[in-house]
Amino acid sequence: MTLIDVHTLFSTDEKCRELLKRLRWPNGPECPRCKGPATSLATAKDLLYCKDCDYQFTVTSGTVFHDSHLSLIKWLVATYLLCESRKGMSANQIKRMFGCSYKTAWYLCHRIRHAMKAVNDTMLDGQIEIDETYVGGKAKNMHKAERARKIHGRGGSGKEIVIGIRQRSGDLRFFHASDVESGTLAQYIQANISQDVDVIISDEFTSYPKAVGEFQSRHRTVNHSGGVYVRAGNTHTNTVESAFSLLKRGIMGTWHKISAKHLPAYLDEMTFRFNRRDRSDLFLDTLRHMVTADPLTFAKLTADKALKVA
Repeated sequence: MTLIDVHTLFSTDEKCRELLKRLRWPNGPECPRCKGPATSLATAKDLLYCKDCDYQFTVTSGTVFHDSHLSLIKWLVATYLLCESRKGMSANQIKRMFGCSYKTAWYLCHRIRHAMKAVNDTMLDGQIEIDETYVGGKAKNMHKAERARKIHGRGGSGKEIVIGIRQRSGDLRFFHASDVESGTLAQYIQANISQDVDVIISDEFTSYPKAVGEFQSRHRTVNHSGGVYVRAGNTHTNTVESAFSLLKRGIMGTWHKISAKHLPAYLDEMTFRFNRRDRSDLFLDTLRHMVTADPLTFAKLTADKALKVA
C-alpha cells in the first residue's frame, strides 16, 4: 500500500472508521466492557450501543485514538509515514506536513509509538549476536546539572546505553539499559534468548562471559579492540551493529535529539518497524496494534519516570 492508496481509499472519517471497525472487531462490533454484541446507532459520531450493559462507545474508545481532536484521516497518514520511513519521522516534519502545532505532532507520534511497543513473547534462538552501543551528546556540551546525572563508564561519559540482541535472519531487540554490568546483561539474555540457542556471539567485553551463564559453552567472541571483526566460522557481530547504524542514522538524521526518558519509545518504534520490514501489510498491522493498545494520556507521557531495567 502506498501513501496515495491511503489517501484515496480512506479519504473521509467514515471510511477510516469502517477500516478501524474491521481491524478491531473482525467478527463484528463488541462491547469493550462486557464483550457482548453491539449495534450501530444512527448518529453523527457513529456511536455503538451495547444493550447488555447499556453502554455507548465508538470504535476509538479505549484505544490510542481516544480523546483526540485530530481527524482520523490525519491519524492514518501519520501512521503510514511512521511505519514506512526506515529512519523514522520527526514530529517537526509532521507539524509542517499537517499544519498543526509541535505539541500536537509530538503527542501524535508518541501515541503511535506507544502502540508499536511489541510484546516479546517469543524467545530468540539460532545464531544470536549481542552488543551494546552508546547514544547521546557529549557530556562537555551539556548543562552542568544534566552532565552530573549522566552515567559514566565504557563507551565514554554523558551517553545512554542501548543493548542490542539480534537473531541472524530473525528478530531484533533493543533495550535502554542503566549499565553494562554482567548482572544487567544476564537479565536481557535470560529474558530473550531460548535454551535452544546455537551460539551467542559478542565482543570481548569482560561482562559477557559471566552474563551468558549456562550458555558459556556456546559463547563465541570477537576481539574488536585487537582490530579483529570477523573470525573463522562466520563469527562476528556485524549483523547487530548494522541495526545500531540504522538507529543512529535515525537519531542524527531524523529525530536529531532524544531525551533519555523517551529513548525506550524510539527503540520500540525502530524494532517494531525493523522486525516487520518485509511485511506487505505493515501499515494495516500497525493499525491493528493501535486499536488494541491502551490509551496514552498526555499526563502519563510527560510524567517523570526513572530508568528501569527490563
